[in-house]
Amino acid sequence: MIISSTLGGKKQFKASGVEKSNGYGNGEFLPEMEEEKSTDVLIVGAGVAGAALAYTLAKEGRRVHVIERDLSEPDRIVGELLQPGGYLKLIELGLEDCANESIDAQKVFGYALYKDGKDTTLSYPLEKYSSDVAGRSFHNGRFIQRMREKAITLSNVKLEQGSVTTLIEEKGIVKGVIYKNKAGEEMRTYAPLTIVCDGCFSNLRKSLSAPKVESPSCFVGLILENCELPHANHGHVILGDPSPILFYPISSTEVRCLVDVPGTKVPSVANGEMANYLKTIVAPQVPPQLHNAFMVAVEKGNIRSMQNRSMAANPVPTPGALLLGDSFNMRHPLTGGGMTVALSDIVLLRDLLRPLRDLNDAPALCNYLESFYTLRKPVSSTINTLAGALYKVFCASPDPARQEMREACFGYLSLGGRLMFPFPSPKRIWLGARLILSASGIIFPIIKGEGVRQMFFPATVPAYYRSPSVY
Repeated sequence: MIISSTLGGKKQFKASGVEKSNGYGNGEFLPEMEEEKSTDVLIVGAGVAGAALAYTLAKEGRRVHVIERDLSEPDRIVGELLQPGGYLKLIELGLEDCANESIDAQKVFGYALYKDGKDTTLSYPLEKYSSDVAGRSFHNGRFIQRMREKAITLSNVKLEQGSVTTLIEEKGIVKGVIYKNKAGEEMRTYAPLTIVCDGCFSNLRKSLSAPKVESPSCFVGLILENCELPHANHGHVILGDPSPILFYPISSTEVRCLVDVPGTKVPSVANGEMANYLKTIVAPQVPPQLHNAFMVAVEKGNIRSMQNRSMAANPVPTPGALLLGDSFNMRHPLTGGGMTVALSDIVLLRDLLRPLRDLNDAPALCNYLESFYTLRKPVSSTINTLAGALYKVFCASPDPARQEMREACFGYLSLGGRLMFPFPSPKRIWLGARLILSASGIIFPIIKGEGVRQMFFPATVPAYYRSPSVY
């Protein structure tokens, strides 16, 4: 049985095996059984999650086959800021040299928040760590290419360009994938475990989860050149109207600007509506130190946009397959938490797979790896909840309670003290009640999506205690 096909039916294949050389490429076609024996893990996608996972599992001795749609350097406007927690996971995986001066990565020590002409800085609490530990910002494509290069230095990694269209399922077990290689030939490849990391536009996730994708806003991206941020080595968040504006360094000479536009549509770039929107609505809210560089970037015209997506993890445990990265779980990119979640998941998955020598008992492995979905919750749900809540609070609103929360996030230490100072009044008490109600309306749906039990009481989930029974 073939599932998840995007091609509308069964196809004729050039061969029933794939070209291999000792498992990795000498032009001989091997039958399915030999193919499964020569590859331990098949990874779909070599973005941040896929490339890091390939290196990590290969270091553990697994034979890894990675299929990536496009092996040229990606050019994206997100995935450019790695939080300190993510950098610590990068160190744990041995990949910290992929986010250093070799790609002109910049250290990030915290955030500067702007509202109504005022600004304040929030530093990461890094006192307990070595001087190298900080956030990192960079060109996303350079980071990914560096991890790909490092992965293929390992002899047990095969990285191949190809477009995966279909998961192959036999008797309820995913056995491998069907893909088109670089030459356009349709191929099959097999492994006891297939991990899908094909990103936010995944065409395979519906077979392995029950996704509910939300699109709260779009990002409009620009690059400002040869300018200095008001607060060096900090991300800058402007609590703008109607929604936040971000600035952060991506190299020693470039600053990324991301303008959040609520909804699913943005003004047209082609007819000049976008440039007019940026000049008339956004530019007056940009810090004075960046205003000229912002206007130059708008005039230059290299304006790009992308849809922001949010999707709680809702897996359908499937023997032989697993989802990871943005194909599995997404949150609003305002807080830059996506790569941290992915790298944290990779560390957890590595540790869960470590005691297993044999991955071929797919049902038993699937049963054991259900613990992955529960054990990842403390990190992922915290980051996801923070991202969703902060985005809603940081957006402008006519609601006085939402305005009050926005003020609080800008730096007030006590909402209660502010609301009841200098003395209580019915109006202030009513505003306080509305604030609590408004906050509940923001946070509770997010928590519900993450799973109340998994988030707050993970030890009550039976999968939490699963131990490996596959050897």
